[in-house]
Amino acid sequence: MASVETGAQLGTGVKIGPFCHVGAEARIGDRVQLVSHVSVLGATTLGADSTVQPMAVLGAPPQNSKHKGGRTTLDIGRNCTIREGVTMHLGTDTSRGATTVGDNCNLLAYVHIAHDCAVGNNVVMANLATLGGHVELGDFVNVGGLSAVHQMCRIGHHAFVGGMTGIFGDVIPYGMVVGNRGLLRGLNVIGMKRAGLPRSEILALRRALRTIFDRERPVSENLGGLPEELTGSQAVADVVAFIRERGKRPFVVPRLGRGIDDDDDDAED
Repeated sequence: MASVETGAQLGTGVKIGPFCHVGAEARIGDRVQLVSHVSVLGATTLGADSTVQPMAVLGAPPQNSKHKGGRTTLDIGRNCTIREGVTMHLGTDTSRGATTVGDNCNLLAYVHIAHDCAVGNNVVMANLATLGGHVELGDFVNVGGLSAVHQMCRIGHHAFVGGMTGIFGDVIPYGMVVGNRGLLRGLNVIGMKRAGLPRSEILALRRALRTIFDRERPVSENLGGLPEELTGSQAVADVVAFIRERGKRPFVVPRLGRGIDDDDDDAED
């Protein structure tokens, strides 16, 4: 037996399985399926054509002591796959006030998305991957299983986070980060190829990153020292803009004494 509170808005073709609970402020899009034992709480919007597997809890109050109990939201996009035990929390009324997840996201079992996060489109998070509060994930980011991202971190579009990785700083677009304390190990070349980037863009970005992360000078100086032939690359421009829009956390950088692609098995010279 399911419970749908008065005031909940359900689209056409919605399927609500046994023992689900849909709160009064929830808005469920067309053709959404809540398989069973799913809780949709608070002011949560769930986009059309999404599927939610058992024991997921969407829209619980934020785990933030600064929250004063005001109305905040969780907005989940279209065509998302939300597997068993996934938890996503509302925003905080003393901060952004909203948690957002884009379209076409694949969130595997026991993923956690904390308050005030902003997750892009086409994101994949593997089992038990966890985002602290206020984390930003760009489009096409892939986060491996058992990984954790510290609050306030930004991960740029098309970045790859390996399994069992701890992220304590911002990850550049297209970056590949691996390790107990994540380090930049190279580029997500496979992801770049899948996105249709030509070989010239991949090589340009690799060359640019060797200059940007040259430890003999501050990154701010290195950004201004990029060769002119690299500045016309869109991939390079994306990374430069990301670094210049610095957030509240330091950047994830290569290991001391290592180049940007020393650990990159798919390097091309």
